[in-house]
Amino acid sequence: MPLKTRVTDMLGIEHPIVQGGMQWVGIAEMASAVSNASGLGILTGLTQPTPQALAEEIERCRGMTDKPFGVNLTVFPTINPPDYRAYAQAIIDSGVKIVETAGTPAVRELWEMMQPHGIRILHKCTAVRHALSAERAGVDIISIDGFECAGHPGEDDIPGLILIPVAADKVKIPLLASGGFGDGRGLAAALALGAEGINMGTRFTATVEAPIHQSFKDAMVTTDERGTDLIFRTYRNTARVARNEVSQQVVAAEREGKPFEAVADLVKGVRGREGLASGDTDHGIWSAGMVQGLIHDIPTCAELITRIVADAEAIMRQRFQAMLTD
Repeated sequence: MPLKTRVTDMLGIEHPIVQGGMQWVGIAEMASAVSNASGLGILTGLTQPTPQALAEEIERCRGMTDKPFGVNLTVFPTINPPDYRAYAQAIIDSGVKIVETAGTPAVRELWEMMQPHGIRILHKCTAVRHALSAERAGVDIISIDGFECAGHPGEDDIPGLILIPVAADKVKIPLLASGGFGDGRGLAAALALGAEGINMGTRFTATVEAPIHQSFKDAMVTTDERGTDLIFRTYRNTARVARNEVSQQVVAAEREGKPFEAVADLVKGVRGREGLASGDTDHGIWSAGMVQGLIHDIPTCAELITRIVADAEAIMRQRFQAMLTD
């Protein structure tokens, strides 16, 4: 039975499960598989080399699913930024009605471009103060990202068990819980904490449809919740990645007080992409969250979503109910 929340109503989906934007992973095969399983699939905009390539990927995804899907557009702090406005315009021109955003305050310019076109904006935040600011700016859904997450958890180090209910107490628009979710227990917990759905990244990379080499999926099954490193802490741009030879080199360099330039070649995006394609898990850095400790198999997206929803419903109907006494 579907779990009905404001998130499912707003996004036109059956299950309150959203696939987060994942660089190099969020392509049509991934997004369409999640959407066809009645969650919300997300294409990662900057995985595509140009705005025109993104427009073509959107059309390719439409050919794979007739259900809602969205596009992620993250504004990174970088010396040579891509033409974000051109990417946003490609999304608008393609008729996409759901966009996940994240990143620096410059993303507000993109909201102003997209909002007049009826685009629903899901904005990912790592702090309640940022969520409230985004709410005031008119975004539709907040994805609140706890310290357990893959990618950039912010600099406050607040785990989801605290961050989610604190956000739910203050944010009035629908809330997605993000960071550390991978099974029905997590979905049930997120709903109990005040969220109206979950956003998953790492767990979706360990599925049949994820367009990465099998060795990375196997690595997530065999490692545990300790298998990540926090890098870029000394540069105030903290990122959680899978622990490997490269991440350990970066941690060691930071411990020695070396500048970012000393590790830039190790962490460049093209190197990570090469590893995902070749199967060499030590070739570059790759994002993964603590949820690896909950990953024990590599199902299809449909199998995973069906299982998560069924397990969450069983917990709420049976376990919670059994605990109640007259």
